[in-house]
Amino acid sequence: MSKSLFVIQSNYIPWKGYFDAINSVDTVVIYDEMQYTKNDWRNRNIIKTQTGLQWLTMPISFSGKFGQKINEAQVSNDIWRKKHWKSIVQNYNKAPFFHLYKDVFEEIYLGNFFSASSYLTDINILFIQTINKILGIETEIIRSRDLILDGDKNERLIGICKQLKVDHYLSGPAAKSYMDEPSFNKNQINVSYVDYLGYPEYDQLFGSFEHGVSIIDLIFNKGEEAIHYMKSFKK
Repeated sequence: MSKSLFVIQSNYIPWKGYFDAINSVDTVVIYDEMQYTKNDWRNRNIIKTQTGLQWLTMPISFSGKFGQKINEAQVSNDIWRKKHWKSIVQNYNKAPFFHLYKDVFEEIYLGNFFSASSYLTDINILFIQTINKILGIETEIIRSRDLILDGDKNERLIGICKQLKVDHYLSGPAAKSYMDEPSFNKNQINVSYVDYLGYPEYDQLFGSFEHGVSIIDLIFNKGEEAIHYMKSFKK
């Protein structure tokens, strides 16, 4: 039986394309062994507001160690939780389905989880798993720390595929520049790429349509119909 895999870094409340990729495969590996980069999607994302697009950013503390990895990054304080939730409530409380999901997200932002872990990846995975449940995505989530990682970029990916007995590797389009497809094919692994083009628009609050905002925008505006504005779900 064919088995498919997508490897991705953990992002904070990602956009709809991220979840389409997850829903397109059997297994996702959260690969956070890479160097943490400031001002990236790992610790921030965008929502729409009455005054335009707004970044919600988690503050990250730096260990002073050169090449700090994503899985070593920790939030530096708890203030962001209330600030982010306040911004979400202020800007989405009039969205048609906000109150259907309000309690779920409020529990994450204001509940007790973050007292147990301040690691960025743990926080991101909690949001990802919660949103997967809302959308009905049942893809298996595995962390790269639970796998053996050796060699260069391509060798590590092929190694992950072999460990998980995968024969189809789905890649982000940006990886085309370094993907060694012949090496994958030699190992009986087919490679394909996510297509992030052609998304339909939906009714949004606040002005002109924006595709690249957090998935929560789609969920709060369309509710259970959110999956009909994504590409990986059967219509």
